[in-house]
Amino acid sequence: MAETPIYFLFIFLISAAFSSADCVRDSFAQCFSQNKIPDSEISSIIYSPNNPSFTTVLDDYVRNRRYNVSTTRKPKIIITPTTEAQVSAAVLCSKKLGIQLKIRSGGHDYEGLSYVSIQDTFVILDMFNFRKIDVNIADESAWVQSGAQLGELYYRIWEKSKVHAFPAGVCPTVGVGGHISGAGYGNLLRKYGLTVDHVIDAQIVDANGRVLDRASMGEDLFWAIRGGGGASFGVILAFKIKLVRVPPVVTVFRVERFQNGTATDSVFQFQQITEKMDHDLFIRVLLQPVTLNKVRSVRATFIGMFLGDSSRLISVTGSQFPALGLKKSDCKEMSWIDSVLYWTNFDNTTAPTALLNRVPDSVNFLKRKSDYVKTPISKSGLESLFKKMVEIGKVGLVFNSYGGRMNEIPESETPFPHRAGNLFKIQYSVNWEDEGEEADKNFISQARTLYSFMKPFVSKNPREAYLNYRDLDIGTTDNGKNSYTQGKVYGVKYFKNNFDRLVKIKTKVDPDNVFRNEQSIPTLAVGGRKSKP
Repeated sequence: MAETPIYFLFIFLISAAFSSADCVRDSFAQCFSQNKIPDSEISSIIYSPNNPSFTTVLDDYVRNRRYNVSTTRKPKIIITPTTEAQVSAAVLCSKKLGIQLKIRSGGHDYEGLSYVSIQDTFVILDMFNFRKIDVNIADESAWVQSGAQLGELYYRIWEKSKVHAFPAGVCPTVGVGGHISGAGYGNLLRKYGLTVDHVIDAQIVDANGRVLDRASMGEDLFWAIRGGGGASFGVILAFKIKLVRVPPVVTVFRVERFQNGTATDSVFQFQQITEKMDHDLFIRVLLQPVTLNKVRSVRATFIGMFLGDSSRLISVTGSQFPALGLKKSDCKEMSWIDSVLYWTNFDNTTAPTALLNRVPDSVNFLKRKSDYVKTPISKSGLESLFKKMVEIGKVGLVFNSYGGRMNEIPESETPFPHRAGNLFKIQYSVNWEDEGEEADKNFISQARTLYSFMKPFVSKNPREAYLNYRDLDIGTTDNGKNSYTQGKVYGVKYFKNNFDRLVKIKTKVDPDNVFRNEQSIPTLAVGGRKSKP
């Protein structure tokens, strides 16, 4: 009988040793002590399932209920650091013990990769205590820690200035760390580009536990974490961002058009002009199947953000987008901070302090997917799409207009490559409230069916996707090897020609693959050594 290879015997023994959450907790506690973390700190930042607060800490930042059911794998422990030294210790100890470290800053990862795993044994490093924000209007910059949320950032900017902003997302409870490092965007996209186009420095803990800034990490790593996903390269502590200017008065609008009315013409013309329209205007189009007078159809909702007053907006849409039929009565003039509240669906009496609330109104079961459109969909194509959406059931589409500043930045400037040549980005969106495998299968199948239907209308070779709309359908390292071959399947969709550069940087800064998840950047084999599962 052949002898069991020592390597596999070692792995078996390690797995058996860490089958107990208490054992994992004790091992990390001991390792933290060895890294000079005081016992008083250790007891207050490490939560095991035996701790009565464990479930609350875990659930507080779960943003997709699909990954918070009884069958969901749970972490052996949750680490909630309050200091840089504790973050460094968490990285060094997970590396030493060979246990996967999941990094969570806000929990909005659509596939839950920041708090669930295909591995039986993993731990969460939750950065919610890192939420300091320091705004400096004198040089129009801010340092913002990774656990802060976008609403908090917007509020702190508004406290200091009524004419400054930051071009990030419209959901206020999104965590800064994942949002920025994944190239987050918002309704200032066409004027100012992406979050990563305004990052000027960063602090990160690398695979060796070192705290690095831009100067000490080097330009390659600094490039990688601006759109390549921070969790593949280290633990993001904070970003230094450059603020942008906004006028004292901005204008928003929300108008609805229907399939049996002008929806087709409006959506068709939107595609023709979105790339070339005034840079101060951003339009999001929501396509949703609805029931009107007992008849199923599609509603197209046009939501606009304009950096100027309503008179100029009406002039712009009248000349560039007449099919929309926008009237002055459709428009609302307000300050930028009030527009943030408007886009979050608060009523117009809501005070900006509402942005400091870190708890979302609700958490649903959900599935998201993404696409990019480079050539307009014909009217007949749109009609077939509307018909398909009604037939499928509940899946909605979100079209986010491109062009403007996005056309002016080279694909290689940051890891995010989806720049010039795109008319708009599509988000496939479906939410449901019924728990259970049957409901999950039903609604996920609906999203996949519509995604398949859209193939003729979207980008090809590769069919591109957006990292911050994480989608495990497009590829995963589900056998645990995190190989280059597996990673390339989803990597080229997210990063196109930037993928190989990301792999080289990853291999250099994290050759042992300490920072890994089901869709992380893989490492290349170095000197015959394979990356860890």
